[in-house]
Amino acid sequence: MLKKTVYVLGNLGFEEDSLPLRLIPWLEKEFSDVSFRVLDPTENFPEEEHLVLIDTAINADEVKIVKDADIDKIQQSPSYSLHDFDLGTQLKLMKKIGRLKEVIIICVPPPSKISMEKAFEGVKKEIKKILVKISYSKLAMSAIALFGFFI
Repeated sequence: MLKKTVYVLGNLGFEEDSLPLRLIPWLEKEFSDVSFRVLDPTENFPEEEHLVLIDTAINADEVKIVKDADIDKIQQSPSYSLHDFDLGTQLKLMKKIGRLKEVIIICVPPPSKISMEKAFEGVKKEIKKILVKISYSKLAMSAIALFGFFI
């Protein structure tokens, strides 16, 4: 069975954007069946059926979820050059050209608003819910393929 990949964004050089990356070792210990990969949204962006991302949400006060239906609500960072092409821009572009199927972003507040422990507990809870949902979805698709009907 293939491991589920969760993509993690952030910047260790900028404290307010570092928490998702600093959570990776904790998450790897908790979820041996999940691969946590650092993602730069300006590089090759993954195209997966169930894309799961962890990123900092500067305005958040607690860990929360943003789903693909809410992508248009993501505030864009100021763009001064092509290097400022951020996650929100990338997701909106992929959605517009039809290359985005399902995306779930686990939004983590900056460390000035949440402790490492509380952030970890919130992210852990959300990943568990996501894994159950994805497993159910795969099971349903297998039943459709096997029996030729919709559940």
